[in-house]
Amino acid sequence: MSKRAYFGTDGIRGQANKHPMTAEVALRVGLAAGKLFRSQDDRRHLVVIGKDTRLSGYMIEPALVAGLTSVGLDVRLFGPLPTPAVAMMTRSMRADLGIMISASHNSFADNGIKLFGPDGYKLSDAQELGIEALMDQGLQEGLAAPRELGRVKRIDDAQARYVEIVKATFPRHLNLSGLRIVIDCANGAAYKVAPTALYELGAEVISLGVSPDGANINEECGSTHPEAMAKMVREYRADIGIALDGDADRLVICDEKGVVVDGDQIMAIIAGAFAKAGALKGGGVVATVMSNLGLERQLNTLGLSLERTAVGDRYVMQRMREGGFNVGGEQSGHLILSDFSTTGDGLIAALQVLAVMVESDKPMSALGRQFEPVPQLLENVRFAGGKPLEAKAVKDAIADGESQLNGAGRIVVRASGTEPLIRIMAEGDDPALVKKVVKSIASAVKAA
Repeated sequence: MSKRAYFGTDGIRGQANKHPMTAEVALRVGLAAGKLFRSQDDRRHLVVIGKDTRLSGYMIEPALVAGLTSVGLDVRLFGPLPTPAVAMMTRSMRADLGIMISASHNSFADNGIKLFGPDGYKLSDAQELGIEALMDQGLQEGLAAPRELGRVKRIDDAQARYVEIVKATFPRHLNLSGLRIVIDCANGAAYKVAPTALYELGAEVISLGVSPDGANINEECGSTHPEAMAKMVREYRADIGIALDGDADRLVICDEKGVVVDGDQIMAIIAGAFAKAGALKGGGVVATVMSNLGLERQLNTLGLSLERTAVGDRYVMQRMREGGFNVGGEQSGHLILSDFSTTGDGLIAALQVLAVMVESDKPMSALGRQFEPVPQLLENVRFAGGKPLEAKAVKDAIADGESQLNGAGRIVVRASGTEPLIRIMAEGDDPALVKKVVKSIASAVKAA
């Protein structure tokens, strides 16, 4: 794969008003993506755009619109809407392209641009490279004639449409009446839709993080700060807490005691329920190399497999599509339920957990520990350059660690995709041995 100048593992991302997150780059993305997705036939082409609540969205959105309309594409603007909703609407409105303006769980100073194809899936590496190639060409080529310029409209019912789609994923014979639910929307994209959907399904809703001011997205709230939700759950004696991130594609839950339940446990809950109902496809679950060994063992006891991929929800989705799986995700709370959505959707995943809760008539604390996590230790080693992972001493240390764990644990050593760090993770039943193995690999990496 050739080196990408703009796109990272999840679209283009960076600090607002600094390269690559400037109005100029957004304009170039609009021009390039518009040219790439404009086919030769003379029909009108359509792009839909959603965003989260960051102040910089006001700068990036008009720049994208200017680029897209200048090459003759029509644009529909949704305003604040979760990432998975934009993916769904791209497909349901028969758009040629969907764009989400968000930096997900990052702080407000950052922003990003994510693109979805007409099928609602994130663009392939080849398509992203195609856009990059066009971005660096002259801005004058391929512009539309004055009469052919694109038209722009706001879509006022996008949020209501998404709420109906989300509610339809909840089993029809159930409702949430009698449940008191704390929902933390991270002052982000789901601040209207999430509380509405839960309320309309019958719950008593206590909302948190629903007063965005352009600068408070993910600030001391949402899935990256679950303590705010947990405190509220204890204060209001709620049955469950649900925390989304800024663009609502990931989820963290806590039980009625305020104990946090991570993505691995949530995958175990959903996969177990789907398997029991005969609705689990692919014979198992897709997760990344970071998911706990305890999840793998728990699935094995149910006769299910755990397939592992590289870190990143796009790789999880890719493997799900190849192998026909319908449950996948990451320990961090990105959960992909492909029966309902083409990308991670925190609200839909939360509803599946609520369905299990209602159906089983058990408190969340009885469901939240599907398995005992295997002791897991993660150490990051900063490096100045070179390729430490190719050094013989590092390879030997990893091999030695694996023979010490002797099949009763796992080691994952990888370079970070975003910073100059080597991430060393080991897990096993003996915490002292795990610590020893990580220390020995870390010192080999430092020496290399």
